[in-house]
Amino acid sequence: MRNSTVNASKERNENTCRPTRFGTFIRRTSLDELPQFFNVLMGQMSVVGPRPERPHYVELFREQIPNYMLKHHVPPGITGYAQCAGLRGDTSIEKRIEYDLFYIENWTFLFDIRLVFITMYKMLTDKNAY
Repeated sequence: MRNSTVNASKERNENTCRPTRFGTFIRRTSLDELPQFFNVLMGQMSVVGPRPERPHYVELFREQIPNYMLKHHVPPGITGYAQCAGLRGDTSIEKRIEYDLFYIENWTFLFDIRLVFITMYKMLTDKNAY
């Protein structure tokens, strides 16, 4: 009896890990980021700004990467300069911080508008977007 329970559980886990075509589309086009607009409306995030990191990584990077904590002086964003430059996911954290700090130091409203349009364009055309 125990083996059948373990096997059934294993089958459920394997089946739930496969993304559907719709799920793949949602992730590839970054539409799964839309709920973050609620955070923008509540004032916890900005549309454009440095992307937030998980707390575990903040603790890790604050000791290892010079000036890492400077990005925490502005609200995090749904999209950012580093992401528009292709620095998403498993990319160099040092390079992402470099782009985040450049954004903070050179912020303008027009820069934000430009990054929003680049983000929308990449969502629709970039095959490597996820």
